Order: sequence, then structure tokens, then C-alpha cells
Amino acid sequence: MIPCFSSWRRVGLVTVLICGALLAACDVTTTVVVVVGPTVPPIHCTTHTTTPVTLKMLYGSEKQVWIQDAVKDFNARQMTACDGAITVVATPIGSGDSMHQIMSGTSQPDVWSPAGSVWLTLLNEQWAAKYGTTKTTTPVAQVPRLVSSPVVIAMWQPLAEALGWPANHNIGWSTIAALSANPKGWAAYGHPEYGAFKFGHTQPYFSNSGLDAVIAANYAAVGKQSDLSASDISDPTTQAFVAHVEDGVTHYGDSTGFFADEMLSKGPSFLSAAVLYENLVVGSYGKPNPGHFPNLVAIYPKEGTFISDHPYIIPQTSWMTPAKTAAAQVFGRFLQEAPQQHKALSYGFRPAIAAPGTVGAPIDAAHGVDLSQPKTLLVIPQAFLITQMLQSWAQFRHKVDITLILDRSGSMNALIDGKKKITEAEAGMAEFVGLLGDSDSLGVTVFSDSAQVLTPVTPIGPKRAAVIRNIQSVTADGATLLYDTIASQAQALAKVPDQHIKALVVLTDGKDTASARSLTQLLSAVQPSGANAGAGVKIFTIAYGGDADANILTQVATATGGQEYAGTPQNIRAVYSAISRFFS
Repeated sequence: MIPCFSSWRRVGLVTVLICGALLAACDVTTTVVVVVGPTVPPIHCTTHTTTPVTLKMLYGSEKQVWIQDAVKDFNARQMTACDGAITVVATPIGSGDSMHQIMSGTSQPDVWSPAGSVWLTLLNEQWAAKYGTTKTTTPVAQVPRLVSSPVVIAMWQPLAEALGWPANHNIGWSTIAALSANPKGWAAYGHPEYGAFKFGHTQPYFSNSGLDAVIAANYAAVGKQSDLSASDISDPTTQAFVAHVEDGVTHYGDSTGFFADEMLSKGPSFLSAAVLYENLVVGSYGKPNPGHFPNLVAIYPKEGTFISDHPYIIPQTSWMTPAKTAAAQVFGRFLQEAPQQHKALSYGFRPAIAAPGTVGAPIDAAHGVDLSQPKTLLVIPQAFLITQMLQSWAQFRHKVDITLILDRSGSMNALIDGKKKITEAEAGMAEFVGLLGDSDSLGVTVFSDSAQVLTPVTPIGPKRAAVIRNIQSVTADGATLLYDTIASQAQALAKVPDQHIKALVVLTDGKDTASARSLTQLLSAVQPSGANAGAGVKIFTIAYGGDADANILTQVATATGGQEYAGTPQNIRAVYSAISRFFS
């Protein structure tokens, strides 16, 4: 018998493990509901085979290290249910990404474990709208959690102490809004050496912590922890509060772990604070610190926060078989057992099943966190309110200045699997342009032997259609002036007189053959420095095809706080879409 979980969420369109009554592994029927149903059906195995069972799992990347260890151990045991040995193939992915893939039909997981139950709320609503199922006619079921971790504001200890941490328990979203709006930055708190306040959270359409941050900011604006209303969200005071929070953002991202890694590798000049999970703060104490940066600590917002509860979901859909359902129950039970829960604790997660007083290190002050927190939890709003908050966030998010740089050297004329490289790259860029908001600013530069500015960095709204036409008319010919083009465009973008997020997105299919600068000189020219390095121009690079030097492009991206991507004519649209999440 598995003990009951201490916390439950109620959802409508998914099948889940049932607390205290996990069905016997072979207690499975031969019928499967065609679309999505509310509960695990009563199941009875009519046959037992030795056929192996492979379970496909999509899970929030925040728990990647733990799940990797657990899956390796589970697979080595060759455990069975109604059929043969069970093998779990687990893929880490952003919670929003996995939900969108399930909705679109591009992924059909046998087990789904997003970082938070908020994604179940959204999935239920969207599934009902798409397939005609309504909440009033669909019963609900209970979802157990695997582990938990509070959503926190991670901040460098000296900066947190400047705000009165740990004695001051009144630090929260109002503090972040005030810091973001204060032109004096950290000088107002006695730390001019840290420059402006530089904040980060992930893109809320795709990442759990980013979505939680947006919801929490809306709650904080009206001083509520539940019962948020549409009028609360549309209130000008609320919108101004959210806009102030977003003013401090230096860029967004698709992974909460990305912010943790970037903070640890680049220090306070890159980010003053970011919305992370408590377990990532704990984990930061075990990582190398070549920059000799201070420790990170967790601030639990005074207005309240969410618990990232990592639900374990077995979909009741047409792709599930009785064998997979039974196998998923076995794997879920394995993850809930004491050895796996203890290992999760060692990685900084709070166990889902633990007797009072048994959870200790590393959930302690020595690792920058407080087991007695959070004192106030927020309630997940209804799906239509979450949608309204996301629409409002899109209006008030920090705007961006972007220069797209396209290699149009002669090698871009090549065909790969029947697709012309430059044609597919242009299509990817055109889609990227379509994802930007009207108030964002965009420039486009192409290069071969020399660089040509197709359009300067100006608001995209009035020129969007013309920019797309210009991109689609580019032809390929000549050499590769890569380094000089990147350096000159980064310098030009840095001089654009506004406080927007600034970034270059560079696609090239080859090595530099025409620049006066060396790689060392390029890196020196583009790497931000000083107290406000985090607000510098970030460069995102795309190594397009096998002839591009991914190592060099990674160095350029890493030096500026961007990322490097591997692109092909087959995936380039998806690559540009992924990069867009840092900005829009």
C-alpha cells in the first residue's frame, strides 16, 4: 500500500495514480477509452505475456538529474506488470512545451509529469475546447505528486542582505517592482558596484516558473492569494505593477535551469535575481564556482508563491494500452518509494511522502533555503484567467531590439535532402519576424564578402510585411565575413538609445573567410563587462549544417549570455521558434 500524498490537485481530463489504492499491476481491463477520460478504469488482465513494454515519459526538465538516476535504476531491475520487462524512455522538456505537444498530437506520452499542476488546468481547458468535452459533464480525479519545490526568487546573498534578508520577511514582488523601477538600482541600497537591478524569469507560455511568476505578480498587485477576478487582471493598477516587474527583466528564456546555470557562471553582473525553484538554489551549492561569486539564497515572496508539485499523470487516451497503463502504475509506485524519495531530497527536492520532522539537509539555511517557508501559498486560478494574464503579459513584457543576421555566402545555395539551405533559412527568419510584437524593434543584416543592412533597428509593426518580403528575396553568393559582421552589428545595437532587451540572432553555414578581426578580437568586442553586463547585447548563434564551426559559435554565444543552436534545413523553423521564446 502506498501512503496518501499530503497534497492533491483535482483535474478533469487525465487518468492518474490513485492515492492509497494503486491498482494491482495486472488488474487491467482490455478496453481503453478513445479520447480522454476522468479516472483509471477498472482493469483486469485477460492475458499475461513476456512482450517487453516501453514507456515514453515527458517530464519537467527541472527534475532531470533525479529522473535520470531513477530511470537508470528502474530499467536495470527489469520490473514487470502484466507483460514483459518495462523500459522507461524519459525525455526532459519544458512543461508548456510538453502540454502544447500533447494538444497538437505531436507527442503521445504514456506518462506526463510537468513541473506544476497549473499545466493540467490549462490542458483540461484546451482539451475541452478542442474535443467538445465540458467540465460540467466530466468527473474529476485526484493527482498525486512525485516531489515538490517552492517557486522562489533566487538572489545573491549580499544583495538579499541589502534588502534585510534573512530577518526581513517582507521581501516580495512589490520589492522586485520597486527595484526594477528605481533608476538608482542597487546604489539605492548601498551597493552601487552591482549596478542596475537585473531580473530574469522564463517565458510563461512554455515554462512553469515563468507562468507561476506572471500569476504571482498579478496576485501581488491586488493583495490576494485566491479568488482572482478578470477585473483584477484588467485593472490599470495591476497592469502597471506587472509592467514594473517586467522592466527589470534583461531577457526571458525557455528553461528555468538555464537561468540558474547562467547566474552561476556569470555572477551578479549578469543577473541580480531570477525566478527559480528552491531545489536549484540548493543544487547551486554543489557546483563549481570559478568566478568566486557569493552564494545564492531563496526569497519566498511575502505575497505568496506556488509549490511546483510535479504531478504524475497516466493519460487515459487512445494511444494507451492496458500493458502500458499497468507498467506506468508500476513505475509511479517505484518513484514514490523511500529510496527514490531520499535521492530526490539529496538533489534539493522536498519529498512527496515524508513523516513530519524527517526532512532536513540539504533543505536548510546552510544551502540558502528555509524549510519553514513558504508561509503563504497561492491558488491556481481558472484557465480563462490564466489566459487573460498571459495576454496582458504579452502587452507589458519587456520589449526587445533584435538584429537578425543571415549568411548569404555561396555555400548557402547548396541542397540538403532536396531543400535549398538559404530558402529554408529565409522561411525560418520570416516566421521569427511574425512572432515579434508590434512594439518590438527589428533590424536585418545579410553578409557574404561584405555586410548589407536590409532594414535598421526600428519598430516592426509598420514594416513587418516589407521585412518578410526583403528576407525572402535574398540570394546567395560570395565569401563569409562572419566576425566583422557580428562585431559591427553588436556595437551598433548597443548604441540604440532605449532600455529594451538587445540581442543578435546569427545564422551561418561556414567558417569565417573574409574578416579583418580574429576570433579573440571578436570575443573581446562583444563580451559585456562591468556592473551591468547582464543588460548587454546577447548573441544567439545558429550553426547551420555540418560545415559551420559549432565550437566557435558556442564561444560567441556563451560570452554574451546567449545560446548556440544546431540548425538544418529540416529543423530551422523550430530553431527560430525556440530562440523567439527569449523575447516574445
